[in-house]
Amino acid sequence: MEVDRNRWRTSEDVRHEAGQDALIGPNAILQLLPPLDRAFGPARTAQMLAEAGVTAMPDGTRMIPETDAARLHQFLRRDAPEIAACLSAEAGRGTADYILAHRIPKPVQTLLKLLPASLAARALSGAIAKHAWTFAGSGTFRVVSPWCFEIGQNPIVRGETSATPLCHWHAAVFERLYRVLVHPAATCVETACCASSAAGICRFDITSG
Repeated sequence: MEVDRNRWRTSEDVRHEAGQDALIGPNAILQLLPPLDRAFGPARTAQMLAEAGVTAMPDGTRMIPETDAARLHQFLRRDAPEIAACLSAEAGRGTADYILAHRIPKPVQTLLKLLPASLAARALSGAIAKHAWTFAGSGTFRVVSPWCFEIGQNPIVRGETSATPLCHWHAAVFERLYRVLVHPAATCVETACCASSAAGICRFDITSG
């Protein structure tokens, strides 16, 4: 049987063997804290973390339970629906900036910026896929094309229902990375979401402006 090379290993694949909870990258929480502090103040942010059941603050050196990140993002959407999308997108851009500062070597970034957008997108999408479980957790990440990604059963919105897409954090991560490394006018739009479709797929379409 031919292996589906666009279906990438997730934290669920890794953790299931050990009988442990699925993990996600700590930036799913850490990069949301500065926007929360600016919007609500440190005291309210601490209260929100407690109410969301986040009892152990990530130190940034290791993966965290995806359920902690999901509860915080979902609590924000319930508690402050009018600004949740904006704050989540700000956290997504912060996550992308962290990746650019600490995870993608500068020579690689320079090379991607010199490549034609089509080639840079192909290279970047491959790199994103290889590290998908840091932002997809137990969800199944699929590269549809260099300009389109899907996350099946996205844990950040799992169990939620919405008439509109909710994954502003993910979309902002992808958009920021593509704007810096592929094309300055790149935009990412979530065109399908687990929360608004029975298909259980979050789909992110990227254009170059």
